[in-house]
Amino acid sequence: MNQYGKVAVIMGGSSAEREVSLMSGAGVLAALQASGVDAHPFDPADKPLQALQAEGFDRAFLILHGRGGEDGTIQGALEFLGVPYTGCGVMASAIGMDKWRTKLLWEAAGLPVPDYRIVESAVQLKLAAQDLGLPLFVKPANEGSSVGVVKLKSLLDVDAAWAEVSRHKSVVLAERNIGGGEYTCAVLDAQALPTVKIVPKTEFYDYESKYIRDDTEYHCPAGLSDEKEQQARSLAEKAYRILGATGWARIDFLTDEEGKIYLLEANTAPGMTTHSLFPMCAREAGMSYETLVLKILATTL
Repeated sequence: MNQYGKVAVIMGGSSAEREVSLMSGAGVLAALQASGVDAHPFDPADKPLQALQAEGFDRAFLILHGRGGEDGTIQGALEFLGVPYTGCGVMASAIGMDKWRTKLLWEAAGLPVPDYRIVESAVQLKLAAQDLGLPLFVKPANEGSSVGVVKLKSLLDVDAAWAEVSRHKSVVLAERNIGGGEYTCAVLDAQALPTVKIVPKTEFYDYESKYIRDDTEYHCPAGLSDEKEQQARSLAEKAYRILGATGWARIDFLTDEEGKIYLLEANTAPGMTTHSLFPMCAREAGMSYETLVLKILATTL
């Protein structure tokens, strides 16, 4: 594996998703080392990025999650330092981290997204709930891993929901509930992999369901008809291209009771933990975790 040189697995960081990143990074690091790659952990919370040059790293496997890690910030810094890295570039990362602007791009291209409103106060949230109906999802536009997401089920809970979501200091989205099913589609080097259906035992696929609980059900194959599976993969590839994504990304989507697909959001630095969805999609496509990690790293060559 000498063609990769010395590889930094950049993980941790200082976002709200630090712990998830450390879990993902540990898996990636072990897989690379098991495959004979000269890989080492690198936490930008512990040392400056300039240390990548000082310590002789040739490329980076970027597995930071959340703000500062998948929002174009570190991508720009690595571009400046001349260090090749995995995943999306500056523009796609910045847009992909912003759920609102991602929706604007997809809408402009004619792709289906759930109806939503931007809200700036509890009063506006109440109006959005009356307009879009309950239950309603309220979320910060610039967080990942379902951090700060609230499922609003009663107008009596508007003030509490607003207090929770507004503390994240982000644009706030109020989004119509699409209740047919939750799915995701991994896209590796512009090619969609098999979709996964997610069946959480909580109210929705929240942080606890993603990283803590062991009773969340994942179905891959997702159980969609052949026609719907192909439609979902095609939409995921289009969403990926419109975003300007490169390397790898995950596109989450919902279906309504009639089976219509709605694109939800993009994840430009997908999780790689034991609970994560991207490795699940890859496994259904015949790829082991180690093979997937090497294929992602190969996109930096």
